[in-house]
Parts: sequence; structure tokens; C-alpha cells
Amino acid sequence: MTTSSTFAIVGGGLAGAKAAEALRDNDFDGHVVLFAAEDQLPYERPPLSKEYLAGKKTLDEFTVEAAPWYRDHNIDLRLGTEVTAVDAAGHTLTLPDGTTLGYDKLLLATGSASRRPPIPGSDAAGVHYLRTVDDAAALSAALKPGSTLAIVGAGWIGLEVAAGARGRDVNVTVVETAAQPLLAALGAELGAVFAQLHREHGVDLRLDTSVQEITTDDGKATGLRLGDGSTVGADAVLVAVGAAPNIALAEQSGLAMGDGGVLVDASLRTSDPDIYAVGDIAAAQHPLFGVRIRTEHWANALKQPPVAVAGMLGGNAEYDELPYFFTDQYDLGMEYVGHAPEYERVVFRGDVAGREFVAFWLDADNRVLAGMNVNVWDVLDDVKALIRARVPVDPQRIADPAQPLSAG
Repeated sequence: MTTSSTFAIVGGGLAGAKAAEALRDNDFDGHVVLFAAEDQLPYERPPLSKEYLAGKKTLDEFTVEAAPWYRDHNIDLRLGTEVTAVDAAGHTLTLPDGTTLGYDKLLLATGSASRRPPIPGSDAAGVHYLRTVDDAAALSAALKPGSTLAIVGAGWIGLEVAAGARGRDVNVTVVETAAQPLLAALGAELGAVFAQLHREHGVDLRLDTSVQEITTDDGKATGLRLGDGSTVGADAVLVAVGAAPNIALAEQSGLAMGDGGVLVDASLRTSDPDIYAVGDIAAAQHPLFGVRIRTEHWANALKQPPVAVAGMLGGNAEYDELPYFFTDQYDLGMEYVGHAPEYERVVFRGDVAGREFVAFWLDADNRVLAGMNVNVWDVLDDVKALIRARVPVDPQRIADPAQPLSAG
């Protein structure tokens, strides 16, 4: 590409910033324009429900690059600017003021938004969602010692906020329609571990329970009315029922869609050869598993952009990283790696009651699909090797802490 080429990046989160970094690291000297819908410099999102909410990190500490970096690397960073349309055939973007910008290559990194279920009262004052740093600041201000927080949803965000709130002496009730927390992400076996964890720390965890209404008084949330007719009083309510990928631009531009996102190959190229997609919106063909995988986790936003940039610059690269995520709740720290939407059994290695163990998700042939280390460190590479081997393991052997973690 020449210095007259324009590469546009739509999405001002971690993925967008990492793409800009990768372009300059690969000596692209053309015009790079990065559109960010928020007024903030690109930042990482995991701390919003973890260290930021706990008061352990400031925004500057998880901002990807300080403002001078964009200037020094000649990145045309346009904060508070949301692209309204993509003309794939004409290679142009439409901006909020009606002007257009031409591009040679385009990267979509538009991320996700908080899902907003049609619960009566969900737009009342005192009802919080958590996606941006402004959301996190507003929620943090509401978490006063001795106050009460009701959380709708026992997924990652809901549970991380519950842990942070309990650390600030806030009374917490979590309501979840499923039989266990994190059921879709981890299954019933590990969901039970997290249920026990939160109950031990004083969370009122209500499973198999629906929310019929967020109750209000004079326009302000006062709690929840549940499916059984009972109520939960609260000073603040957090709705944390998952994220919805921001795919409107991709759909409007005529790109192939599926699996809840934008269909991309292993190089992260869409159905249009000049448009790539990364992060939450990318339903990417995975070379190891042979299926499309779309995950809304930090690791993809961090590691997919360099692969996409390689393709944008005319090279060949494939994204074959194993899906990865982590959490820290109370005294439980864990890392999960792999992909196990369907599994035959879970094998535990170590002390589950003491929350110091490794869990493995196996298929019917005893191949390891995924693994999770809980307060056991320096085993992640071994777990990854087991997953990549794609060969049967002896369940009794991997369950024995005295045996090395290896296939066979």
C-alpha cells in the first residue's frame, strides 16, 4: 500500500487501538483514521467490572495509549464520531454530519452493547447497565456502604459486580433465570462452584427465578418484582443479561452475516475482500475446531487485530488462538481456555471445595475441549497443549495431581 492509501478503523475500543498500532508497527505509512463513538481515548473494558469498580485502577491505567501516541504516529483519531453508513461498493463511509470518507481497506471493530430486555421499569432512574467507563462511574457512585444492589443476571458482569459490591459492604441480591450462574458459559458443574462462592460471601442468589418488573417510586427504581410475586428492595439495580454485538453497520453494508455476527474466514476477512472484522462482532472460522466461533472476550480484541492487519496489508495470517477469558471474584482467580459448547463430562483435578483446582471439559472420545485453572497457576500452557493435541486422554490420569498434564 502507498502513502496515498486510506485505512479506516470503525470502533474505538481495545481492538480499534490495537489495529492502529499494528498498522504502524508493520510500517504502513498511509492515512489511518480511527472512529470512536465515545469521547474517551480507547480503553480496555474488563477493569470496568473489576479493578475500576473496586477503586484499584483509574481510567488512565487501562487506557490503551495516551493522546500523544496518536499524534506521534499520525493516527487521525476522531472521538465522539459514530459512522452512520458503509458503502462497500463505493468504498466510502458516511459520517454524522453527512460528509463521506473514502477508504481502501476497512476494519470493523464495533464491539457490543448491553442487552436491554423488555422489563417494565428498565428505563427508570437508578437502573444501571455496564458497558462504558461512564456507566461504571455511575454505578460506582451508587455503591455506598450499607446500601442494597439488585442484579438481574448471573453472568460474568453480574457476578464480578456482585463481588466488587460485597467488597464495598453493599448488600447484594442476584436474580437469574437459569438453574446455575454462568450456565451457558461453563455448564452446571462449574456454575455450582460459583453459586457456592457467592453465597459464602453473603450474596442472596436466587436461581430459577424470573424478573417481572423493576419496581419504581416517583420514577426511581426501588427494586424487583419476581415471577413468584415476591419483591426485592434495592437502592440501585444493575441489568446484566449479556451483550448484543453492534452489527448494524455490517448488515447495512451487505456483508454476509451469521452465527450472531459478521462471517469472517480465519484471516478475519469478511465476504468483501476489502473489509475485515474483529472482536465481539467477528464470527471467525477456527482452524483447530473447524467451526465458526464468536466470543465477546478481551483476548480477541487484543490478539485479532494484528492478524486482520496482516491481511489488509496483503499478507497471509490466520487467527488460531484458543478462546480465552479470566475472572477474579473474592478469593477466586481463574483462567479458561478452549471451546466446549457441548461436552460429555467435566473432570476435576485438585481441591474443588478449597477452590484450588483445574477443570477439564471432555467430549465423548475423552478429548479435552476446554480447561479452567482456578487458583492454580503455571498450568495454562499445559492445558492449551492438551486441547490442541485433539487426542483422547485418560480421565483418571488427568484428574490425579500427582500425574503430569499431558495427552495419553
